[in-house]
Amino acid sequence: MNIKPLGDKLLVQRAEAQTQTDSGIYLPESAKDKPKEGKIIEVGNGHLNQETGERIPFTVKKGDNVLFTSYAGTEIKINNNDYLIMTEDDILGIVE
Repeated sequence: MNIKPLGDKLLVQRAEAQTQTDSGIYLPESAKDKPKEGKIIEVGNGHLNQETGERIPFTVKKGDNVLFTSYAGTEIKINNNDYLIMTEDDILGIVE
């Protein structure tokens, strides 16, 4: 199944949670934090400018690795993979 976000929405795949600390200790499932980093899988058409009726292009693009806020987006599951649908406003920065 393919999802194409509408308007100013983005489809982001969250990065894998760490299974081990930097010092080598393995973390149980209950101790893992959900990462606030992910990869943009698909982008919508852009935000609609109400005055001109034109689409404003995104600052981010498909394939960018991004940081986002803790409670960003709506979680969905596609083919047993977890994704987030969010707006560009939820993104804090691009990881280079």
